[in-house]
Amino acid sequence: MENLKKMAGIKAAEFVKDGMVVGLGTGSTAYYFVEEIGRRIKEEGLQITAVTTSSVTSKQAEGLNIPLKLIDQVDFVDVTVDGADEVDSQFNGIKGGGGALLMEKVVATPSKEYIWVVDESKLVKKLGAFKLPVEVVQYGAEQVFRRFERAGYKPSFREKDGQRFVTDMRNFIIDLALDVIEDPIAFGQELDHVVGVVEHGLFNQMVDKVIVAGRGGVQILTSTKAR
Repeated sequence: MENLKKMAGIKAAEFVKDGMVVGLGTGSTAYYFVEEIGRRIKEEGLQITAVTTSSVTSKQAEGLNIPLKLIDQVDFVDVTVDGADEVDSQFNGIKGGGGALLMEKVVATPSKEYIWVVDESKLVKKLGAFKLPVEVVQYGAEQVFRRFERAGYKPSFREKDGQRFVTDMRNFIIDLALDVIEDPIAFGQELDHVVGVVEHGLFNQMVDKVIVAGRGGVQILTSTKAR
């Protein structure tokens, strides 16, 4: 599996050219993309500026001497490469397994090209088997949790080391065990209107390309949907 992730990450790095502003994603597959960008800077003299989607990725990039800026210091991002936890046939996806969904969506939104790198196990007919992360402000988080309980969404607060997990933006994450999301777009819109929800892990009709590594090699799936 690690070899498949590495294949996808290295392939994605081919879309990065000199002078670009590049969004560096977070997660086990995006890790290899960032490593390859670092290698190209060191060995090929690649010249880029990068923005990151988490403190974890920032630390990785700094260790590779990748030049960084804050997202507010750039007008746009030429290309962002990130991972995904699930991708359906309509190019909707679930992200946020690593807890960086808010920063990931902030960087994805001004990106001219948005690419996901995944292994073939992430391709699904319908989203929902992977728990849907919902980032919520700490104040009133229990109220949001109870609302999700009443709706039958089987919520659970994400924890780390026996404590509630806190994101880089100092919020909590409530994971929803939905099993199947029949209409990701409608459900995303529902979550958008819940007071206390900062962001959710449904990345609907945002991605331009999905690079999929499988035992038969690497394939590139291209979305026809306008962003």
